[in-house]
Formats: sequence, C-alpha cells, structure tokens
Amino acid sequence: MQQAPVRIHRASDRTGHLKGRQVDASSLDEVRALIGLRPEGGHARDLLIEHLHRLNDHWHGLQPRHLAALAQEMKLPMAEVFEVASFYHHFEILQDGEAGPALTVRVCDGLPCEMAGARDLMQRLPALLGPQVRVIPAPCIGRCEQAPAAQVGQRAVPHASQDRVVQAVAGAEVAPVPQTLGYDAYRAQGGYAIAAAVVRGERDAESVITALEHAGLRGLGGAGFPAGRKWRIVREQPAPRLMAVNIDEGEPGTFKDRHYLERDPHRFLEGMLIAAHVVGVQAVYIYLRDEYHDARAMLQSELARLQADPPFALPAIHLRRGAGAYICGEESAMIESIEGKRGEPRLRPPYIAQVGLFGRPTLEHNFETLYWVRTLLQDGPQVFASQGRHGRQGLRSFSVSGRVRDPGVKLAPAGITLRELVDEYCGGMAPGHTLYGYLPGGASGGILPARLADVPLDFDTLQPHGCFIGSAAVIVLGQHDRARDAALNMMRFFAHESCGQCTPCRVGTEKAARLMQAPHWDHATLSDLGQVMADASICGLGQAAPNPIRCVQTYFPDEVA
Repeated sequence: MQQAPVRIHRASDRTGHLKGRQVDASSLDEVRALIGLRPEGGHARDLLIEHLHRLNDHWHGLQPRHLAALAQEMKLPMAEVFEVASFYHHFEILQDGEAGPALTVRVCDGLPCEMAGARDLMQRLPALLGPQVRVIPAPCIGRCEQAPAAQVGQRAVPHASQDRVVQAVAGAEVAPVPQTLGYDAYRAQGGYAIAAAVVRGERDAESVITALEHAGLRGLGGAGFPAGRKWRIVREQPAPRLMAVNIDEGEPGTFKDRHYLERDPHRFLEGMLIAAHVVGVQAVYIYLRDEYHDARAMLQSELARLQADPPFALPAIHLRRGAGAYICGEESAMIESIEGKRGEPRLRPPYIAQVGLFGRPTLEHNFETLYWVRTLLQDGPQVFASQGRHGRQGLRSFSVSGRVRDPGVKLAPAGITLRELVDEYCGGMAPGHTLYGYLPGGASGGILPARLADVPLDFDTLQPHGCFIGSAAVIVLGQHDRARDAALNMMRFFAHESCGQCTPCRVGTEKAARLMQAPHWDHATLSDLGQVMADASICGLGQAAPNPIRCVQTYFPDEVA
C-alpha cells in the first residue's frame, strides 16, 4: 500500500506570515531613521553594536519591536540580535510599550570610589532625584583619581557629592574640560613628521622596530609583551593584516589612557599610524570604552580633522564604541565585540596575531604603548631606556588613587617603589592616613602590606610576592581600611563582569564573593575555588581573580582568621 506523501507545514501556511515576532512598519521606519537606509550590499554585520547604541541612546532602552525590526533590516536572526544586546551592561532591554528611564545616574562602586563614600552617596540619591531618575551602581568608570565618581546620562561627575549630582541632573556642567592639543596645534609642533618620514621610506621598518626593542617598550595594557617582537610576528603573517587598538581600560584603578587621550590624542594617533605602516595593515579599528563619552566625541572630531587634511595616505580608520563590559579589555573578547558579537574570549591557539579580527592576522595594542612610539623614535631609544630605578629600565605611567594627597597619573621611573611613588609624586599620604597596604596592579594584581612598600614596581618584580603590575593601577590603603574589604570589592567586581562563558569563572567568582562575606573565611574552600579558577578559566579574568584572596590569606591573616 502506497503511503500518502508527508506534507511539511510551515508557519506561513497557517498565518500568511513567517513564524515569530512580526515587524510593523512604524518600528521599521523608526529603526531606519536612526541607522540609515539599508545600503546596496546590506548593513555590515559588525555594525550591530553601533546600531544598538543608536536605538538605546534615542529610546533610553531597547524595545523588542525595535530589536525585531533591526534584525530584519540587518538580515540577522532575532535570537542573535537579542543575545548581543543582553550581554552588555549599557543596553537596557525593555518590555513592549515600556518607556525607558528618562535619565540614568551611575554611581561607581569601584574600590577607590567606595573608599571615598560612594556607598553612602548611592543610598541618598534616589530620594533626592525622584522616581523619574534611575540610580544604579556601576563598576569602575575610569575616574578613580576623582573619587567618588558618577555619570549622569553620559556626562561625568568627578568628586561626586549629592549637590554636584543634582546640579548635573539639572543640566549644569560640573566636569572641567581638559585642554586638548588639537590637530592644527599638533602639526605646528612637528606632529606627524616622524610618521611621514616612515611612510616615505626615510626611516625603514627594521630601524623602527629595532628602536622599540632597544628602548625596551612593552605592552602597557597589562600583559607586558615586547612591542617590537609583536610587530615582527604580525608583519610576517600573510596579508591582508588588520590592527585593533584597545582603549577599554576597565581595570579598577586604571585611568591613564583617558588622561593621555584627553590631552594629546594625536601623539597616540601618530604612533598608531607608524605601527600600521610598519606592519602593513589594511585597516585600523579603535575600541573605546563607552564610559568615555566626551573623549569619544573629541576623538571623532580630531580624526575627522586628520582625515580631511592627511599628512600622507591613511589606512581606513574605524572608531568603535564599547557597551560596558570589562571583559572586552581582553584582546580576543575585544575583537569579538568589534565584530558585533558578545564579548567572549576566544580559545587559543590560534592567536590573534595569526587569526584575529575578521579571521585576519591582527596587531593588537593598548593605547599607551602606541602613545610612546613617536617619542621613542624622535628622541631615541636611549632617552627612554636610560630611565629607571633599582635595576629596571624605562618609564611607567602609574594611575594612583586611594589614600594619597595628590592622586592622578604619575609618569615615574620603572622600578620605583610604592613608598617612593607616594612620597615623591603624590605629596605623601592623605591627611589622617598612614600606609597600611596597596594594590600594585588594580583589581587582579593582588594586595601587599606596607612592609613590602619597598619592592620595585615593574614587570616581573612582583610575581615572587604573588602579585603583578598589570596596567600599573596603584590603589593605596590607609590604616582605617581593611584588605579583606578591598578583596571582597574586587571579587564582586569579577563576579559582575564575568562573561559567563566558562563555569570556573562564572560560578567560582560568585561563590567566592559569598564566602568572603563571612567573619571567618573558609580557607580550604576558598583555596580550592581559587585553584580551579586559576587552572581552568579560559581567560585572565578568572585566572587572576583568586589573587586578592591569596594575598589576604598570606599578608593579612588576622583579618580573616
């Protein structure tokens, strides 16, 4: 007996429409008005996050109807658009018809801001500002020297008090604007002359790389990989090659990149263009954290001036906006984010020097590393290499915050000790405080007691003490602070910022934060958790998260006995 043919039923057979959320014409028009009409070749997939920002900024959140319209316009699955939108902290997913908050105030709860009274400020603001203003805690916003810091919408509020926040909500400008050396002034001072000489072949690639190597320039975002060696590795890869610049400094206590960017953006851009030419990259992608709204506007303006009057042929330069995810400071997670995806670290190998952005060999650099390239080539590597103390070589930009009289970015000799840094560059300890301990490398760099304040601060000098310098974010603790509180603040930060991709980090940081709240720590369980996180986490976030725990157990045992 012959069987009847099986008929495959489709959603459109019953309803005349595709199954799932339907896109209405008004939503599609609203999306198109913000992102532009679909180009002939379609919207580039890697612009998804940029488009989400436009919707989020305009509507104070992301409504499902707009997400569906965006998915249709970009020819992407709705699930893919939603998973990206829901990954980043600065995107607000709303319900259909729900109005987003008219204004959001973020109060930084990073360690320097917590030490400066952010928790009390956070508790008082909702009653002062009323129900139309949403007040939420936020991880480090990169203004640790101005603690406590807040953001009203996208405007920074340094040294935030309730009065300053209220004034900012009312529209007053409460943040001084740094003096920026613009394009014309930079060119008048000889800017881009070194880069032009490199492009014209007056300085060959080998001599440039050799200068970096003789100067001892290393990656200044945390890893410390030799810059010259990295240029050689990527230069040897097949073309086309790309470049990704990391200005997503989210490590609590770090603000040096913002400091230099606000004041001298073209020194960084010239170093970037020298690197691009020497390595032979086709396009450059600059990834700037979302918290630096004013710096982003300034950089867009200065890039436009550079491109309108270029000193030589420029590669394609794209400025991309982060969306509030510390994990995107990790190089491969940043690349995923630039591609318009969730910022989850990649497994290695392959390394991004071989298979990076859009599958091409990629030169990845931190902002500050590129910032020093022009100076090294102009003044000679010996000027940089001749600096240093206690057997170390070079200069370091220390982001110093906490209990010091004069916090800020301090350009000091590599190998300087914490005691020397505080006394010679920070005006000593803040009134009423004596040195108790310090974090030499931000959240993940560990915590050391005052008795180790004479250890040189540099790459490879802190590892014997269970710490590392990382991005040189130094947070100073006084006698009224407790190392266990600092460690708990750091672990809560890690738990909040874990991308969730791997279980050891996702579960371990949450569990550790709960255990660390107990008056007496369960040392055996915390040690086991720390070992698992260090051994099995995919990236440096989970691998370094146990450092504060171990340091408290080693150097401050009385606090957790």
